[in-house]
Amino acid sequence: MARASDGESVLHKHLRVLGAFDADVPFLTLSEIADRAALAPSTAHRIVAELEREGLLERLPDRTYRLGVRLWELACRTPGALGLRELARPHLQAVQARVRQHAQLGVLSDNEVLFLDRLSARDAVVNATLIGGRIPLHASSSGLVLLAHSGQSVVDAVLAGPMRRYTPHTIHTEAGLRSTLRRIRADGWVVCDGHIHEESRGIAVPVFGAHQDVIAAIGVVVPNDDAPTLGHVELLTHAAHEISAAMRAAYLPTGHPAATPGGRFRPLVNSSVRSMEYLEATGS
Repeated sequence: MARASDGESVLHKHLRVLGAFDADVPFLTLSEIADRAALAPSTAHRIVAELEREGLLERLPDRTYRLGVRLWELACRTPGALGLRELARPHLQAVQARVRQHAQLGVLSDNEVLFLDRLSARDAVVNATLIGGRIPLHASSSGLVLLAHSGQSVVDAVLAGPMRRYTPHTIHTEAGLRSTLRRIRADGWVVCDGHIHEESRGIAVPVFGAHQDVIAAIGVVVPNDDAPTLGHVELLTHAAHEISAAMRAAYLPTGHPAATPGGRFRPLVNSSVRSMEYLEATGS
């Protein structure tokens, strides 16, 4: 891999430019990109021009930039995120229809939970989640579920860093975090009363993949009141089981002409049966 004179790879600098954009900061000027990516203006200008030529960035008439549609095109080809989101969407819709608040799907990304999907009612309680947004693992019900089923290195990394306190109820000590993780592993779910906003309660359970590893968390954000939580836990657990079953079914069986060693994720997994037969027959 090519490296710049300062030892940093060229690819890493390109990723820093793309990473300068956020869910709540989707449009940036060239100088803002350079500042947020911590790059010299000349370097940022060169990289932005390259990314624009490849369709990974788009320049708007007001001379700001946004992430390009080609990024979405590439992302749609990964079963690890958008394939999971597509499989989970019907079950997430069923959960949200029952709770009539927020229902969301998150995956582990570094020391944060990355939210792939969220469905909400217009009059629902406060929720800090954005699709494509991130929240620290220690603060979110979905994040805590993912952290409880992560390797020790991830837990150590969270403990080594600062644990932001959103409210007085946010977990912020090593003892508190370790105790919560043990309880999640024993119970299979977590309830977080007022951890991010005092009016809101987060409830989440793990989603298991085709190989029985935890690949996501499905959760709800509901009012932080005296309402019982067990019904929500049971609803989420059922949805998680259904998503896990869909994930297992989404791999072509061994011996199928289109299969590859270890199985191949079906494209357009929520398409019609005849459409899937056509795509598989044509090798699409």
